[in-house]
Amino acid sequence: MNQEIAAPGTSVHQFTVPLSATRRGARLARLLAIEQLRSWELPLDPARLIVAELAANAAVHGRVPGRSFRLSLTVTAHGVLRIEVTDARGESLPTHPDASSEPAESGYGLLLVEELADRWGVRGGPVPAKTVWAELDLAR
Repeated sequence: MNQEIAAPGTSVHQFTVPLSATRRGARLARLLAIEQLRSWELPLDPARLIVAELAANAAVHGRVPGRSFRLSLTVTAHGVLRIEVTDARGESLPTHPDASSEPAESGYGLLLVEELADRWGVRGGPVPAKTVWAELDLAR
């Protein structure tokens, strides 16, 4: 686990941990996020729900045998909590869900992220990875 304070002006708190790309790793991501948010004295919700969904997606849809995923939490000096989950399946990019259409068997999770986060998106790279991120404005 890596916990450090970044350069002045960029972040106040930062936490990063690699986890196994399994359902157990996804559960651990949620539990570690809860403990980290508590230690920073930040509200648990909706961040823990977003972490749970993004970590579950990394374990199910972003899984590459033998490769882990990474959870990162950052609190910026501007009062934003940024949640990032990086997995090894960069070719499998999620898209912004269409709330007006019926999701298939899966797909409800990103609708949840869409509703709970102030902003979210996907960043490709470095090859072969991708990062799905969500931001919460803490001052709301």
